[in-house]
Amino acid sequence: MYNFKNFNIADWFSFYRIMAVPLLLGLIWYGEREWFSWMLLISYATDAIDGFLARRLKISSARGSQLDSIGDQLTLIIGLIGLFFFENTFIRDNLILIIIAFVPYSIQMSIAFAKYGKATAFHTYLAKLSAVAQGIFVLWLLFFGPVYWLFYTMIVLGVLETVEEITLIFMYDNWVEDVKGYFWALKDKRRLVNNNDQ
Repeated sequence: MYNFKNFNIADWFSFYRIMAVPLLLGLIWYGEREWFSWMLLISYATDAIDGFLARRLKISSARGSQLDSIGDQLTLIIGLIGLFFFENTFIRDNLILIIIAFVPYSIQMSIAFAKYGKATAFHTYLAKLSAVAQGIFVLWLLFFGPVYWLFYTMIVLGVLETVEEITLIFMYDNWVEDVKGYFWALKDKRRLVNNNDQ
């Protein structure tokens, strides 16, 4: 359990995304597309804010990284649920591509929980780029309608990011936070220490 008294300002922004999920589900339930879209926009904005604050104020922590990852995953899932209800035709027309992107993500999560007992918090550059593409696409679709080149970009980045995450899971024996990417992991002392301990 988290001790809320120890939360810093960046943690609270991450925690907001988690707590916003029931509200977003309620807006979906009542068919409030416009309110849902604006609230989802706020959730995506807090994702950028908490990372900036953590770096700027030098208050990064394992707890904060995990909260950030949980908030990101829940925001992605609630965004997809919103699309299912508000853009059902688009989802049905592109279901195969969506499944192609979602299956590797499910595999990655399963491997992470099997190995670490929790989700990863690598926060790679590719993951951040993929998250930005996802956020822009989902919000653009909700506010203005589909843009297919953005949709395809999101799918490609999502698959590449998931493959990199799976690779990193196999590279690190123990759970770690904030790995910039595969090439940075090759020189990461935390990975080298883990391997040398065997």
